[in-house]
Amino acid sequence: MSRSFFRSSLAVASAAATALVLVACSEPTEGGSDTDADSTAASGDEQVTITVYTSEPEEKVDEINAAFMEAHPDINVEVYRAGTGDLNARIASEKESGDIEADVLWAADSPTFEGYAADGDLAELQNVDTEGVMEEVIDEEGFYVGTRIIPTVIAYNTDVVSEDEAPQSWQDLIDPQYMDKLVMPDPAVSGAAAFNASVWLESEELGEEWITALGENKPMIAQSNGPTSQEIASGSRPVGVVVDYLVRDLAAAGSPIAASYPSEGAPYISEPAGVFEASENKEAAETYINFLLSEEAQEIAVEQAYLPVRESVDTPEGTPALADINLLNPELDAVTEGQDDAVATFQDAMK
Repeated sequence: MSRSFFRSSLAVASAAATALVLVACSEPTEGGSDTDADSTAASGDEQVTITVYTSEPEEKVDEINAAFMEAHPDINVEVYRAGTGDLNARIASEKESGDIEADVLWAADSPTFEGYAADGDLAELQNVDTEGVMEEVIDEEGFYVGTRIIPTVIAYNTDVVSEDEAPQSWQDLIDPQYMDKLVMPDPAVSGAAAFNASVWLESEELGEEWITALGENKPMIAQSNGPTSQEIASGSRPVGVVVDYLVRDLAAAGSPIAASYPSEGAPYISEPAGVFEASENKEAAETYINFLLSEEAQEIAVEQAYLPVRESVDTPEGTPALADINLLNPELDAVTEGQDDAVATFQDAMK
């Protein structure tokens, strides 16, 4: 299916598993839908329950789901939340024993969804309205769509590094002055970090030579983006590579942390959403994705410190407009196919 057909048609119409947390959302209140695209999936007094597998932080997904269920009282949402690696492990386990037990996958990056689509695990979206959504986050084949822009940036502790001295490019990070001062998330654990590693490896400006030079500065490799941001905020590793919304969250809470958007461009993930082929509640699942893309949910996302996928929605206060941020848009096939090699290259360089 071509991108143009997809956009027009949508516009009209288990050790790891034990660490996961099942969150049942609160009982929905009365409400209604504003658009035909957000039409409800059940009639009368019948209530449909959908299960969402997500890497979204618990308090943030709870806020989105509360708003969704207020608008759609006939659809109840349950959430299984974990990091991308653990979600992938759970899905693999479920496939071995039968069918995937969720309706919606809302997590990580496009390469993750490309893999599931190639394996036949995702259904083609039939009635998801992408009008007004950034073209870059819409899958050409119609299996998923991005729901927010999450760039990876250079963050620094403002008590240790002044704004004038802060690194402004990826190349700055290989300067010997940052020996033992850097921190980054582990691409073997973090989906965003794995995506970044592949983008860097594919980049003509950076590539394996830059990754190797970065390793020579002996950065701390944290488990994920959360611990990475905490290390920067504490000043123990005053410069690091992390997703930008965590910097805004910590700064809003009073931590001495700020971000630079690298001059070469920031890799970003779009936290896509898609519907599992095994789902028996596809209509309700698509209603959920329509809500994630709605202006209401996009405004909630901005309040949660994310960048929106709609240019009609403003970015968070103090953040450049989407048009003013240099976002890298590499060839997705190359990034997807090269991700395993990129993670291995990164790990070798950090030894």
